[in-house]
Amino acid sequence: MEKFKPPEKTIAVLPFVNMSGSDEMEYFSDGITEEIINALASIKHLKVTSRTSSFYFKSKNIPITQIARELNVSTILEGSVRLAAKTIRITAQLIHAAEDFHFWSETWDRKLENIFEIQDEISLLIADKLREQYGHFEIQDHLVEKKTESLDAYEYFLKGRYHFNKWNPVDARKAIEFYEKAIALDPNHSDSLVGLADTYSFFAVTELMPRDEAWTISRDYMDKAYALNPENAGVHYLLANFSFFYNADFQEAFKHGLRAVELKSNYPEAQQFVSMLYMILGEKDKAKQHLEIAHSIDPISQETLFYRAYYHYRFENYADALELYDECLANNPNNIPAYIVRSYCLLRMGKYDEAIQFLDKMPKEIVVPDEKLGTICLAYILKNDEPQTNKYFMQLLKKAQEETAFQAHSYLYLAYANMGKPDEAFDWIEKAIKLKSSVLLLSYADPLANKLKNDVRYEKYRQKFYGHREEEIKLSQEKTPLLDIQTANVFAKNLLRFIEEEEPFLVPNLSLRSLAAQVEIHPNKLSWLLNERIGKNFNEFINFYRIEYFKKLAVDPENSHISLIGLAYESGFNSKTVFNTYFKKETGVTPKEFLKKNQTF
Repeated sequence: MEKFKPPEKTIAVLPFVNMSGSDEMEYFSDGITEEIINALASIKHLKVTSRTSSFYFKSKNIPITQIARELNVSTILEGSVRLAAKTIRITAQLIHAAEDFHFWSETWDRKLENIFEIQDEISLLIADKLREQYGHFEIQDHLVEKKTESLDAYEYFLKGRYHFNKWNPVDARKAIEFYEKAIALDPNHSDSLVGLADTYSFFAVTELMPRDEAWTISRDYMDKAYALNPENAGVHYLLANFSFFYNADFQEAFKHGLRAVELKSNYPEAQQFVSMLYMILGEKDKAKQHLEIAHSIDPISQETLFYRAYYHYRFENYADALELYDECLANNPNNIPAYIVRSYCLLRMGKYDEAIQFLDKMPKEIVVPDEKLGTICLAYILKNDEPQTNKYFMQLLKKAQEETAFQAHSYLYLAYANMGKPDEAFDWIEKAIKLKSSVLLLSYADPLANKLKNDVRYEKYRQKFYGHREEEIKLSQEKTPLLDIQTANVFAKNLLRFIEEEEPFLVPNLSLRSLAAQVEIHPNKLSWLLNERIGKNFNEFINFYRIEYFKKLAVDPENSHISLIGLAYESGFNSKTVFNTYFKKETGVTPKEFLKKNQTF
């Protein structure tokens, strides 16, 4: 098997094991895991696997190396949580995936009231260890903020999120109950407000509640959360969805979508949403760029798989789209959007009968009547079957007269386009715009509307729907170096002198932060200095000095009675595996081979 070489600054946090002795406490261990994922995800240039993909491996007995391969990460974090009365024990360990060895572990025994401080401490330590191992990125002074003084409110929030993540109506209603209990205890708990907004938007999109009512309630909670924290990426993502699916305001959706990924690049749902907006605009490269980010963060997600297929459909690569939609439906036979867009692919490929037969096989419990009606109508139009066209078109025309029948509005537009009736198509567009028919934002530039795209009126309405974009973000922005050349040279000189004279590398638990304190420089600046000016990450830099120190000890006759690993420990190493790995990497030989070659006694 080919050697596994994942990108270095990547990590997956596996669900922490619930050691509390009660399944009812599962929400708490899951909650701690998510908090750590979210904390690490706030660090730019560190790629953190999303909750969806990490939690796929919950309670599955799969080797760490296999999990790392499937998620394409260099490091795995695993741990456990034990809650007893008002005390908590958390264990965590980092695993180097390719070599399958632990390079750091820690245990915390604390009072539950300090839960936010524990999460912050754990997240900072993990981030530090990753930076020491794989290279520079900047770490904020704190990764987890204390968002409420009420521990009970926080526990209700965790229970709410635990149920919401099950994505079904029964658990979503339970989630609302818990979020509301949290808000009753702390009206300013922004995470619970976001949770309520998210849950009601779920009810709105699935139409498990009256659409207007659900979106209105959701928007109210969005506004409250935004007022408390305008920099919350989750709020911007929800506002993007509201703007698109309810207000039919593409520009506003685009603005909030971009802001969400700017605030939190490790946000697969937001990356997918922005990718979709670029697909609609026909901007292939930008759509692909955001989609690849989403896939790298959330490789196992069915939603990501759907958007990958949708990307191929929008850019008219129908064979690849079909293959991915087949995979979607094999994984979930009740995936409604996959059924619909797969049928679009068949229509664009000229397989009209196959599309009709495929839709007829759709499980009755997931049929959205207007979707099926519209797609079959298009199939008969494209097939030039006049009797069937008239039958289905009249049904569609009647349904589209309803003000909130947005799916029917969209299909009537596409029907006119494919019947060779551009005047009727654009007249209908004018009416649908006044109705804020949001589905038309998706359908207007769809490949099924290609027959209209050379009409001079098409661009006019395209501008009306999508407008001009002035606000964009660059995914890779040039940053000003943390230190100018002169200052960097001074710091580098002082650092090397300190290492030579004080030999701090002999301390086994030396960290980048502790070394930074000794040489009086901010840890971010020391990390940058090591990687950008000296050309080594912290571990490479320190272990180089440890190996050089070991070499001197090993060839000294006075140390002949001490074992090699004993000499390694005296040189500052505290792990046999780490010692052997770095020694071979640095010298090209094993410690035994080195000693045999250089021994003079």
